[in-house]
Amino acid sequence: MRFFPISLFLLLAGCGFQLRGTADLPFDTLYVPNPTGGIALDLKRNIQAGTRAKLVDDPKKAQAIMVFTEETRNKEILSLTGTGRVREFQLRYRVAFRVHDGKGGDYVPQNLIQLTRDVTFNDSLILAKEAEEQLLFRDMQSDMVQQIMRRLAAAQKPKPQ
Repeated sequence: MRFFPISLFLLLAGCGFQLRGTADLPFDTLYVPNPTGGIALDLKRNIQAGTRAKLVDDPKKAQAIMVFTEETRNKEILSLTGTGRVREFQLRYRVAFRVHDGKGGDYVPQNLIQLTRDVTFNDSLILAKEAEEQLLFRDMQSDMVQQIMRRLAAAQKPKPQ
């Protein structure tokens, strides 16, 4: 039984498993506007925990400035029952953003990310379905933050103009 942790470690090391670690960003300081929606706050937390970049409160002191141009959540009907009641919804979460240096150069040009989730609906479970919808939007926001973090990690320094 003593060799189990060692063999598990060797097995994980051999398969290429690696913890996430910190992301290398092409800037040392970043300005993210005060949270108007939930994504800015989650993004700030992820940047502080997962990168070496420092968040600053003044865009003039930042090497990079993040601008959110859109953050919308929509719910659309996908299908109806024979009696005209809703059977399925589609939840959509869209975020558009840009990261620039304040001098006309883009670290990350204008980007639009859209996530969708399909949800079945049942009139007899209205409260449970509302709670499920909120959980799905929260999950979509976490996925959105991870996608933005990957795009920040892949960013390149702007070329001088």
